[in-house]
Amino acid sequence: MHNRRNFLKSSTLFAGGLWLSPSLIQARQKISSSDQVRVALVGCNNMGFSILRHHLALPEVECVAICDVDQNILDKRIAEVETATGKKPQRFTDFRKLLELKELDAVIVGTPDHWHCLIAVAACQVGKDVYVEKPMANSIGECDLMAQAAAKYNRIMQVGQQQRAGRGFIEARDLVQSGALGKIRKVNIWSNFNYGLGNMIVPETPVPVGVDYDFWLGPAPSRAFNPNRFHGSWRHFWDYGGGLMSDWGVHLLDMAIWVEEEPAAPSRVLTYARNADKEGRDRDTFDTMNVLYPKKDFLINYDMNGGLQTGPYGKPYGIAYVGDQGTLVVNRNGYEIYPELDPTTKANKIEAKKLEGTTESHNLHVANFVACIKSRDQPNCPPEAGRIAALHAHIPNIAARVGAEELIWDDPSRQFVGNAAANALILPEYRTPWALPTIPV
Repeated sequence: MHNRRNFLKSSTLFAGGLWLSPSLIQARQKISSSDQVRVALVGCNNMGFSILRHHLALPEVECVAICDVDQNILDKRIAEVETATGKKPQRFTDFRKLLELKELDAVIVGTPDHWHCLIAVAACQVGKDVYVEKPMANSIGECDLMAQAAAKYNRIMQVGQQQRAGRGFIEARDLVQSGALGKIRKVNIWSNFNYGLGNMIVPETPVPVGVDYDFWLGPAPSRAFNPNRFHGSWRHFWDYGGGLMSDWGVHLLDMAIWVEEEPAAPSRVLTYARNADKEGRDRDTFDTMNVLYPKKDFLINYDMNGGLQTGPYGKPYGIAYVGDQGTLVVNRNGYEIYPELDPTTKANKIEAKKLEGTTESHNLHVANFVACIKSRDQPNCPPEAGRIAALHAHIPNIAARVGAEELIWDDPSRQFVGNAAANALILPEYRTPWALPTIPV
């Protein structure tokens, strides 16, 4: 793994133009056809293309196709990949046609959340492995369908919760699970980001030239075009995403779940939610939430504030594992242990410790996915882990939408106890002609 990390660091390439190094291009030329991993990208505007670039930083990976409903973005990305690799990916505007490619090994799903389930399940059904961005899907029921599909068709599915590949988070988990902090009482999580407010209200506009907007909407309800509901800000509307809760929340909550003795779905969830900044904002989702998850091992407390940028320990976001001996605070930049003071001896109960200078771990998460395509081993974030993390984000959103301060989730039956309004939001109602996938028993 150490050599892999060094290689990936050395292949972090130029900001524009040719973004593959000459040494990497030479390494790619030496890979035999039988050792190549052929991937395609569906949804290439922002994060999807970033994930593709991390794939292409591995010499054995070739991009054979790119698909998007925005021809402007699509043509730009195809040209960028051709310039960087010397090979032009095939061009698609319909993912179903892309999935007919016989030579394809894996599909990267970088679309808005409301498309994840349809594309991922269809890919599994035709024998393709899947890297799907987080949250796993835009509803609880769709996550279940994706997990079922991966199991039924024996596919590798990596959910893009890349903290699981990051050194700081791995070391933090190991320290917690080793008992270094003593008994964990609670895990405090916070995420404060300006973008959580959503955009200011703007008028509807004509559909941009080159965009198949009806296909972009897909299974979501038909609506007039508004730029606030499109590139970059769609996640603030229930039809396509879950706001700051499902965007950042699922990442951070996953790190709390990861240290549980037996990671599990939440059973009881208490939610406070409101919009503190209502003035002229265009959004469905909430900017302010506090959520309590009483778990078997400890209490998880999540504090979310859209429109703020400061937080505990001087960090806009983070996770604090609160133990009897000390508290470990971690985010993507590293971690620090704050020891508790022994009142008798006046000495620290444990040693202070700090890790600084860590960075994003998308590259390592992608490398793990590609390795698992070859080995058929379980990836860092398999479907069940993605499903459980998504549940922790979707349940509070559902509670806020139906006005419930408390929801009880029964995971074996996949239902809420005693709340019909909440149960009605477990699965979305797809717009004709799209239909929820069915997985044979």
